[in-house]
Amino acid sequence: MIYVTGDMHGEFSRFKTKDIKKIRENDTLIICGDFGFIWDGSRHEQSVLDKIGRMKFNVAFIDGCHENFELLNNYEVIDWNGGKAQHITGNLVHLMRGQIYTIEGKKILAFGGGHSQDYDYRKNQDWWIEEHPTHEEIIESINNLSIYDNDIDYIVTHEPPASLKDCLGVDVLQRLEIHAFFEDIIRACHFEKWFFGKCHVDKYIPMKFYAVFEDVLQMYEIDEP
Repeated sequence: MIYVTGDMHGEFSRFKTKDIKKIRENDTLIICGDFGFIWDGSRHEQSVLDKIGRMKFNVAFIDGCHENFELLNNYEVIDWNGGKAQHITGNLVHLMRGQIYTIEGKKILAFGGGHSQDYDYRKNQDWWIEEHPTHEEIIESINNLSIYDNDIDYIVTHEPPASLKDCLGVDVLQRLEIHAFFEDIIRACHFEKWFFGKCHVDKYIPMKFYAVFEDVLQMYEIDEP
């Protein structure tokens, strides 16, 4: 089974909740950005990463707006379930922007990054320009989608599409190229569900969209025989 949850911001207590503890061996937990456990490069941080990597299930995160990209960029890029990913340690990987992964037979587009709402406060101390998705990453995503004729199963992002920002009343005046690209995906692609984490709410927006924060959602329902 594949599970999805929202921003963790380096809070290991999130892995101790009953919903995450029930995840079984060889299942996969996807985190919708702001993973936050790669931040200061300390020995304590590495020990926490090792602990996450030793969990019985796979942990895969997309980057958000609160990551140390200077450290994150140093990790090895590998092939993981058909797409490029960075291996952090053990069963822990970073899902890279615009990549499509096949997990349990499901095709999943991952696209992290976004814009920090607290940019003015952080810009001179712990903010990295790499949080902004680039045009090249968008083009790579378009090329990868074309391989599957724009027909995938699920989408996992940090930012929501622009129309969903308006629907939720968050960041309504802030627009990036990525928001317009996400609107293009809605129009051009077939997909079952779209999960995003930035808004820090748990809310279903009919018919296909899920803002996820603390909830741990099953990506799909198992068909009973």
